[in-house]
Amino acid sequence: MEITVCRAADVALLDQYLGSPGATSFHARRFERQERGQSTCLVAWLDGRPGCPEINALTVWPETLRSRGIGSALIRAAEERARERGRTAIGLGVADDNPRAAAFYARLGYRPLAPYVGRWSYEDHDGVTHECVEELTFLVKELVRARPVQWTNADVQRTSGQSRGTQ
Repeated sequence: MEITVCRAADVALLDQYLGSPGATSFHARRFERQERGQSTCLVAWLDGRPGCPEINALTVWPETLRSRGIGSALIRAAEERARERGRTAIGLGVADDNPRAAAFYARLGYRPLAPYVGRWSYEDHDGVTHECVEELTFLVKELVRARPVQWTNADVQRTSGQSRGTQ
């Protein structure tokens, strides 16, 4: 598996393998937000095919690819990007009617912060716009920056001796 930032050329593949709920490409709209600097769309590639569209609205699809570490890898990659940008916390929303996702995020260290109502829309193939509303909980995880390891000469000697099988 390889995780990359979405490129313009990836949008058509995402549409081909993961589809969009409406007439306009969900993935193209997400990519446009990335191009404006409003988000980063990460894609997990398995055997040259996208296995997951992005970290926002995390979905591993098809369902047969779930429980293989793809979602965890995407979350870790997003967290690392946030750390690299100097962020000290990261958040995401989880639908109240999705206890499996809530348990997954809890295992990764995300804690509930506040309930909220999510609103989004899409245009179907007949040109009708559908407004969607869902109850969500905003989850937050504190990002701890790894401290650089401080080695003393004794540590280096002890470690290098152990690698040769000596004590």
